[in-house]
Amino acid sequence: MYHYRLTMRYLFSVIIVISLAFISGCAVQRTSSTSQSSRYSEDLSVWRPKEQLPADTSKTTSLPDKGKTTYVEARHAINEPLNTVLDSISRINLSRKFIDGFTIQVYSGLDREAALNAKKDLSISLPDLESHIRYDQPNFKVKAGGYYTRLDAQKDFVAIKRHFPSAIVIPDKIPIN
Repeated sequence: MYHYRLTMRYLFSVIIVISLAFISGCAVQRTSSTSQSSRYSEDLSVWRPKEQLPADTSKTTSLPDKGKTTYVEARHAINEPLNTVLDSISRINLSRKFIDGFTIQVYSGLDREAALNAKKDLSISLPDLESHIRYDQPNFKVKAGGYYTRLDAQKDFVAIKRHFPSAIVIPDKIPIN
C-alpha cells in the first residue's frame, strides 16, 4: 500500500511537470508591432463614392443668391406618408388623459385623520407644493406633486424627506393639462 501511494505521487508529479512544460512551450511570443504599424498604408480611394451629376438638367435650378450652387429636387421624398403617421400619433395623444410619471407619497395608512394631518403639515411646511389625498380601499394615501421623470421628483423629494422621513417616490399616472 505504501509503494502504491509513492508510485501515484511520482506519476502525479511527472504529469504536472510535463503539462507545465507543454503549456510554457505553447506560450505566444509577442513582438513589438509599433514599427510595423507606422509603415502600414492602404489606398481606399477606389471605394469612395463618386459624385454624379443628374442626367436630366431640367429639374435643376440655380438659387438666386448663390449663382454657383445648384438645387436638386428630392427624388425619394416621404413627406406625405410621414405626415399621415404623425397625424395619427397626434390624434392618439389628444385622446390620452394621463401619462406615466412619478409622485411623492408622504403618507399611506388606514387612519383618515392622520392622512388629513399629513396633508396639512405638508401644506404648511412646503406651501408651493400641490398635494392631495387619495383613498384606495382600505388605505388613505397623501401624495405630492406630479413629475414626468424621477429626476424632476428628486428635487422636491429631498425637501419633503426632511419633514416626512417615510416619504417615497412612486410611479403614478399624471393628468395631462
